[in-house]
Amino acid sequence: MNKPILGSLGRNIQKLRMAKGLSLSQLALDAGLAKSNLSRIEQGEGNPTLETIWRLAVQLDVPFGDLVASVESPLGENGVQVRLIDQGEGNPRVDVYWMSCAPNTVKQSEPHIAGTTEAITLISGKLLAGENNDLHHLEIGKAHTFAADVPHCYQTDDSWATLMVVITYAKQDSTKQADAKQNDAIQEVKS
Repeated sequence: MNKPILGSLGRNIQKLRMAKGLSLSQLALDAGLAKSNLSRIEQGEGNPTLETIWRLAVQLDVPFGDLVASVESPLGENGVQVRLIDQGEGNPRVDVYWMSCAPNTVKQSEPHIAGTTEAITLISGKLLAGENNDLHHLEIGKAHTFAADVPHCYQTDDSWATLMVVITYAKQDSTKQADAKQNDAIQEVKS
């Protein structure tokens, strides 16, 4: 990731951490990171992996898209590139991503926020995907939906695969939604 992208990501993480009232030490501990690494990420100096960003999103109890919303170019590592296409504002929250996987790639994903599902539509190539204990061969143009709050996997053969990923988060109760809106308003005032 280039410097402006890292800086934007770092600011987003720091803003959300502070809105949750978490110290740098606590978030680092909860996400399984060294405090110095999280500090570098927040300062735009680190080079976090996609898994690190996902772990931070889970610990902050926010959709992955909230951390990468201002990142315009694809994020990637180890043969996988992901780009946020759009974020919904409804309840439940729905985010849409474009994903590309290189040949012979196995991407293991840690569980997302409780109640999260993924619906994957294969655009090109061949892909095996789903919950680790229930992988499915996807057909071009057909969608497959699975629980994403458990470990899951994407696996290609000897060709590239391109897909759309629709992530649907659990519906929030009205109290949690109101608290989130109030926190957003407080952060806007402070900015």
